[in-house]
Amino acid sequence: MILMKKIAILGSTGSIGTQALEVTEQNPEYFKAEILTAGSNAELLIKQALRFNPNTVVIADKSKYKEVSDALAPYPIKVFAGSKAIEEIVTSSEIDTVLTAMVGFSGLIPTINAIKAKKDIALANKETLVVAGELISKLIKQNKVAVLPVDSEHSAIFQSITGEFNNEIEKIYLTASGGPFRTLSKEQLKKVTKAQALKHPNWNMGAKITVDSATMMNKGLEAIEAKWLFDLKPEQIDIIVHPQSIIHSLVQFTDGSIKAQMGLPDMKLPIQYAFTYPARLKTNFKRFNFADYPELTFEKPDTDKFPNIKTAYEAMKKGGNMPCAVNAANEKAVEAFLNDKISFFEIPEIIEKTVNKINFAADSNLNTYLETDKEARIIAEEIIKNKN
Repeated sequence: MILMKKIAILGSTGSIGTQALEVTEQNPEYFKAEILTAGSNAELLIKQALRFNPNTVVIADKSKYKEVSDALAPYPIKVFAGSKAIEEIVTSSEIDTVLTAMVGFSGLIPTINAIKAKKDIALANKETLVVAGELISKLIKQNKVAVLPVDSEHSAIFQSITGEFNNEIEKIYLTASGGPFRTLSKEQLKKVTKAQALKHPNWNMGAKITVDSATMMNKGLEAIEAKWLFDLKPEQIDIIVHPQSIIHSLVQFTDGSIKAQMGLPDMKLPIQYAFTYPARLKTNFKRFNFADYPELTFEKPDTDKFPNIKTAYEAMKKGGNMPCAVNAANEKAVEAFLNDKISFFEIPEIIEKTVNKINFAADSNLNTYLETDKEARIIAEEIIKNKN
């Protein structure tokens, strides 16, 4: 039996957020989008509010408040603005579950506040666990909330271990498409354009995540996230390139058995599963047909061409504030690339140089993470500036 869930969608105008709204629309007897938040896309947020009639909307960009407020004035929808409003709205008694679909470091504080308010979390913001995995893990246990992964890879792992909770995991394999540049040489990577980087072969995602996939940093961040989600050691997490993106990830148990979750690349399935777990709702999603995929292939990632994987693993093994520094440096480097300030090939170089300048701190408190994030961004900006 599935009870009606009132959901806050943080980042409703992004790729995950818009697909989550499709899921709620297809199952109105089970889900109600009660709170919608957006960064600066006021136009789409207004359209979503008019279509889904939430209790509250929040626009992070305060300069867009009047536009949203005026458009929704005739309707019984509360309107707020600013990042602080997003951080506070997640504690509302009107919601049961918070879908954290914000991109990057900005999702950390809202997720912490939602956990403290004892809201279940549908986690699509991997950076939360990358930056502050130890702290988040403690808060989850203290507040006894469920954190259900939305990333397709982590959802696949979660689905594969359901019913296996007493059986020890030997290793997990996170699958990666390899991105659009898997077969290019290092020389060819130096000439990659922004338009090419934003064309993912299998998935439809936002700009930042699409670039992360192209540099394979996305997979490095997912490895760190998996460490905390499934209580694993770095050596228990492998990455394998699977260009067809049909097997979303695999779990190997201590007897040698391997379980995998398969399906067509469609984020609506892991979103819905996070909303309904442990139940499954019937869907009209397109079905996988083996005859359409006569070959499923696998290969090792090339960490020479894509050094971000190595950088992420080194940070994961060192722990403390190092993953936080990697995340901040990556966000600044990707931003610079999208703004045509650096080349695609320079992204990993900037991340590595930034991380090497950060002082290691083993502390797992919020202030340490906030200070490290700020410091890493300043350092990365300076490195980027000196390149121009």
